Amino acid sequence: MPEFTARFATPTEVANWDAHVTANPNGGNLLQSEAFAAVKANFGWKPQHLVFEGPHYSSYNLVLEKSFPMLGRLWYLIKGPDAASVQEVPAMMAAAREFVRRDKLNVFMLKIEPDIIDSEEARDVLLGAGLVKAYDLQPNDNTAILDISPEENQLLRNLHSRGRNAVRRAIREGVEVHKVEVSEENLRTMFNLMQGTLAAKSTNQLREYEYYQQFWNEFTGRGQGQLYFVYEDGIPSVGAFVINYGRKATYKDGGSLQNRSQYGDSHLVQWQAIGDMKALGAVEYDFCGAPPAARLKDTTHPHHGLGLFKTSFTKTVTDFVGCYDLVLDPLKYKLWTKAGERIFRQLYTRRTGKQFY
Repeated sequence: MPEFTARFATPTEVANWDAHVTANPNGGNLLQSEAFAAVKANFGWKPQHLVFEGPHYSSYNLVLEKSFPMLGRLWYLIKGPDAASVQEVPAMMAAAREFVRRDKLNVFMLKIEPDIIDSEEARDVLLGAGLVKAYDLQPNDNTAILDISPEENQLLRNLHSRGRNAVRRAIREGVEVHKVEVSEENLRTMFNLMQGTLAAKSTNQLREYEYYQQFWNEFTGRGQGQLYFVYEDGIPSVGAFVINYGRKATYKDGGSLQNRSQYGDSHLVQWQAIGDMKALGAVEYDFCGAPPAARLKDTTHPHHGLGLFKTSFTKTVTDFVGCYDLVLDPLKYKLWTKAGERIFRQLYTRRTGKQFY
């Protein structure tokens, strides 16, 4: 098994961060991007830029850092590390452990969530390396992913029949999708559409408006995001924010009015976005969140309604391994899991009114 070393990225590497991340073995993830680091820096985290160097490639990974009294630093490798295979993750974790020890970085735990497809073998490798399974944090640890590399006619035929029929009907009936600017008015409208959809179809809660405002502006400002609206009677009735990051596109945020008459409008928004992202070089389209494959038909799952819509494009759900913890200081980690995390999360939310992670 190849060995890895770990280090912080150089200033030059940080200045070209997205180019490095999208060149990772799995193409990186939008949550490892320069834009996302800028968002999290405003919402309670200190971004760090970590590089794993092996004999065949280097992997560039965003680390989100928080510091806590008496405990030290927590590192969250959001959607990382990006490894060519699960068998290389233990070597990367050994490198991280040595880096923290050697440079006296006072990190007591490292939380990871690599985009590695879940399987018994993958779980055995991670647990065998001493990693501890933790609760999952990101909605797209289970998600619907569509291969958008085929040409347009074949791609339409590849959709689930529910999605394909909805797209065709919307086109026949003259539904129009509009690319719109990220003006303050449009962002407020988009946020309101999301609020209405989650209230009707999910038990999840939105973050505060200011979080989405910065998120959408950071990505569009770098040419990596697009906001779409469909209008009904002159009023935005469907909205979607889609991100292009390397060879991956992601339907990050969406919302719609619950009482509207244009059939297939939300499907046509996705079809338009898929074509746009494909033209920008994306080969896969992540619908960003679904129930786990085993619970796809479970009506009690908080993502059930959203899952029905997303799987009308692609028939399968991809389950990733989710979150694992690398314990660097057993005593401090025990304090964290017994009470520390709960206390610090409550204090942070009370003080700021914002989500901890």
